[in-house]
Amino acid sequence: MSIHPRPAWRSRAVPVVAAVAVILVMAMCTVGASGPAARFIPPLIGGGAVAAAVWALRRWRADRASYERRLTAWAASEAVLDERLRIARDLHDLVSHGLGLITVRAAATRHLPKPPAVAAALTDIEQTSRDATAELRRMLTVLRGPSTEAAPRAPMDDLGTLPTIIDWASAAGLRPRLAAEPVGDVSPGVQVAVCRTVREALTNVVRHAGPTDVDIALHRDGDVVVVVVADDGPASTGWRATPGAGHGLLGLRERVSSLGGTLVAEPVEGGFRVTARIPDEVPR
Repeated sequence: MSIHPRPAWRSRAVPVVAAVAVILVMAMCTVGASGPAARFIPPLIGGGAVAAAVWALRRWRADRASYERRLTAWAASEAVLDERLRIARDLHDLVSHGLGLITVRAAATRHLPKPPAVAAALTDIEQTSRDATAELRRMLTVLRGPSTEAAPRAPMDDLGTLPTIIDWASAAGLRPRLAAEPVGDVSPGVQVAVCRTVREALTNVVRHAGPTDVDIALHRDGDVVVVVVADDGPASTGWRATPGAGHGLLGLRERVSSLGGTLVAEPVEGGFRVTARIPDEVPR
């Protein structure tokens, strides 16, 4: 789903170049002519053509730089929009699971003896949860749109737990070290955000640093779940980075911010560190 179309490449230098070509053809036509005009017109036309060509070259470069800036801004906006769609999918799955549990528990009481008022209330709860689940499904369908509803999911979308992510990182050549302190009960949304943070940070390490040591720390600081991923930088001087589009952290920041958290990504001691602080209001 895309709200804004991809920026188009246009340059005002193109018609000027065409005009310069016409002028040069006219200048060539005057070659061999006699008279005073024949001595002045060709240099005049040639000088004007050179000036126009210089202007066209500068204009083309300026238009190209402007196009690249617009393309970069568009790509960043698409990355944020794509992450919002993933958030909507995750919310749909999490909320639908809770509503489904409410529906099942309410329906399971039908055969139990109870006062009429309680029976009516449970019937309303069951019907309301069913309606809410249907509305969530319709909302997600609208968010996906016709162009993305049947789009295949990326292979890494299946990496939904920390052990699985760590195994993937090891298979990719990294040397991850996980230090996870007990954090108590964590809401499903925060669990997803923690896994996404670790996954995106490790993906960046694979792209930018290659086989290296990576420390992953998870702990609780009061009502905030903190996850830190820090690498030691490229392990070999001959390593060549293979950067991606550069918008993964933008999408990750959008997800963490949607939960009221903060994300800091910064170079440290030759490597790179990603720190996410995510509020968690689940009672412990």
